[in-house]
Amino acid sequence: RYKSMVTPRRAAVAIACCWIVSFLVGLTPMFGWNNLNKMQRTQELNSSHTEFVITCQFETVISMEYMVYFNFFVWVLPPLLLMLLIYLEVFNLIRKQLNKKVSSSSNDPQKYYGKELKIAKSLALVLFLFALSWLPLHVLNCITLFCPSCQTPPILTYIAIFLTHGNSAMNPIVYAFRIKKFRTAFLQIWNQYFCCKTNKNATSTTMAETGN
Repeated sequence: RYKSMVTPRRAAVAIACCWIVSFLVGLTPMFGWNNLNKMQRTQELNSSHTEFVITCQFETVISMEYMVYFNFFVWVLPPLLLMLLIYLEVFNLIRKQLNKKVSSSSNDPQKYYGKELKIAKSLALVLFLFALSWLPLHVLNCITLFCPSCQTPPILTYIAIFLTHGNSAMNPIVYAFRIKKFRTAFLQIWNQYFCCKTNKNATSTTMAETGN
């Protein structure tokens, strides 16, 4: 049912929805959920008449309530757990099908489910790298919120932030190495837009049509 359900139009709508939701969630602090009022009240209580200056540091300007309750507990942890359950079910179903086909000594279905298993492993690896990259920062945010007296070394925060940014670079590499169709598409994009090379097959086809 995949080809009938996942049409280009539906895929485009799903991708657009993901980006819109991501923008809304990520830009929520700019809509007012930040530490600006808290910092202003702190300055007023200190009776300081100096110019109000904001230190541009993540934990200074971003509300930990937003990062933990809204960002982590709503938009990161539930989808992560849901995807984990889905992949466990996928692996379980593929394992059952492989065992069933092996017992009936049918090669073609076994080859098909073996391919599906490889793709599922690749996508599970992407999920694992996502968890590995994002959970450290969210754990540090939870420590900051629930244990204000606990001091975490700044180097750990920097490493955690670096991992979250590095996750964006990991996915194309994993897709390219693990899934042939992605690798072919990436190579075509690289050759066409970065190396200014045209697809030889497409060029040959065009020349043949021109000659005819």
